[in-house]
Amino acid sequence: MIRPLAILLGAGTFVLSIATAAQPVTFDFPIGDTPTELADADAEVVVNHCSSCHSLDYITTQPRGKGAQFWKDAVTKMVNVYKAPLTPEEADAVAAALALKFG
Repeated sequence: MIRPLAILLGAGTFVLSIATAAQPVTFDFPIGDTPTELADADAEVVVNHCSSCHSLDYITTQPRGKGAQFWKDAVTKMVNVYKAPLTPEEADAVAAALALKFG
């Protein structure tokens, strides 16, 4: 009876020593440069609100010339489906900026 108890206590001590020595893991994600198309005051709203979920390069590779309604629909989808934390005013500003930049 003493032997299983000793093994159990030894195993518990081992697990606790590992848990005590464990350090939190951190990740450093590279922060890219702002693409030229988004590097002005007109696009600041896009950079501020969209880059938390998207790379800025991803945004600049979207289709060109689709018009304002395309961008309004895209931003509406981000808010309604993916729960982007934008107020209606911010969503309108993002859609307008994307339409201005990418048509």
